[in-house]
Amino acid sequence: MPLPRITALTLNVTDPEKLAAFYCDIMGMRRSDEAGTVTVGYGGEGAKLELVASPVATPYRHGRNDRYWKIAITVPDLDLAYEQLAARGISVTPPGQFRDIAYMSHLADPEGHIIELIQHTFQGKPLTRKGNGTLPLGGGARIGLITLRTDDIDAELVRCRDELGMSYLSRQDLPDLEFYLYFLAFATETPPQPDPNAVENREWLWQRPYTVLEFQHRLQGSINVTHREDKGAAAVKIDQRGYVKTVLR
Repeated sequence: MPLPRITALTLNVTDPEKLAAFYCDIMGMRRSDEAGTVTVGYGGEGAKLELVASPVATPYRHGRNDRYWKIAITVPDLDLAYEQLAARGISVTPPGQFRDIAYMSHLADPEGHIIELIQHTFQGKPLTRKGNGTLPLGGGARIGLITLRTDDIDAELVRCRDELGMSYLSRQDLPDLEFYLYFLAFATETPPQPDPNAVENREWLWQRPYTVLEFQHRLQGSINVTHREDKGAAAVKIDQRGYVKTVLR
């Protein structure tokens, strides 16, 4: 019997067709509409994006204390992915190694949703494979992370680990920035090190073929939760052996 898995992130957007074109033409996703909903993704075990037209006129604006933060797309060769995006006129930050966490870059889609690009390996480490210049983002892209914010990580762990059965894979502490990162997924794999704080688990984490749920535990400020019909993220969908649950609020 297959494991439960994170199957989709639902985004309320202004123009699903236009946004789908961006994700397919620029980011290399494939369209596979389901039940009349515009849906894009990379296939395989990773989550998809469901793009739902919202009647709300106010455009999406990301806030630093919003419950929803971003998706992260993992790639084998970030330098090539960056070169391709920049060549197409996409505003994307140059790749950089962020501490002992990840070699990463950032951009936003046309409606303002944040996209993080993470290389499978740290800067200067051997690539898992060299990118293919004929493929979007160099090929091998996956929706590796869906990131939510929280001010009560204990409650999140109870729900996701204890009630839903997710595995607690990694913790990454940034106390000087006043937040901590927690990573959970439906997985039977064992990380390289049993200690979730181990740096050795981080590159391994960016190479998973399935989508991982990340929580940014913020130590300051309350978390803003939007209404379900507002622009932005509306649901993270989890398929528990044919029964779909939503986790976001």
